[in-house]
Amino acid sequence: MTPEPPELIGSGDVPTVLVKDHADREILCFLEHLIPLDGKDYALLTPVDTPVCLVRMAEGEDEKDEVIESLEGAEPILSVADVVLQEHDLTLVRSAVTLTVSGELEEPDPDELEDDIEDGEDDDESDLYELLIAFRANDQEYGLYIPLDPFFVVARIEGSEAVVVEGEEFERIQPRIEAELDEREREG
Repeated sequence: MTPEPPELIGSGDVPTVLVKDHADREILCFLEHLIPLDGKDYALLTPVDTPVCLVRMAEGEDEKDEVIESLEGAEPILSVADVVLQEHDLTLVRSAVTLTVSGELEEPDPDELEDDIEDGEDDDESDLYELLIAFRANDQEYGLYIPLDPFFVVARIEGSEAVVVEGEEFERIQPRIEAELDEREREG
């Protein structure tokens, strides 16, 4: 008897999977691909809600914007972001893997993105993210940015659960998952 697959939620065209990380935080994702490796099933997923990153914005010309990688100790800043987002009927979610925003977001205008590139702003990372909101906390300006490239989550299917793949396991299987997807693309 094979173990039950993770519970697939929703009745849309693309099934969704609830994924947990090592801290028991969850993120609801669309199932993009299921990839068997070494007798285990791995899933390539995209978040249902919009992924965002917290950025400390540069105050002077000598400084650069800084993506806040570790959110440990950032709760006072995130609380301010919560209030600002609520004004736009959006909710900040402390999800597994990344922060996400739930609610109805306006789609980026492709013409505006092209204008940014034409204005010479393509020499740094500004064309990789779109500013969702800017706000001040602790006398510092911050922003929540939406990555414009697709954001993927890799999870291992364990019985009826899906668990985020991190660290050494991710480093080990990531090239193999990419190779499998390339192979599928060539065959398809």
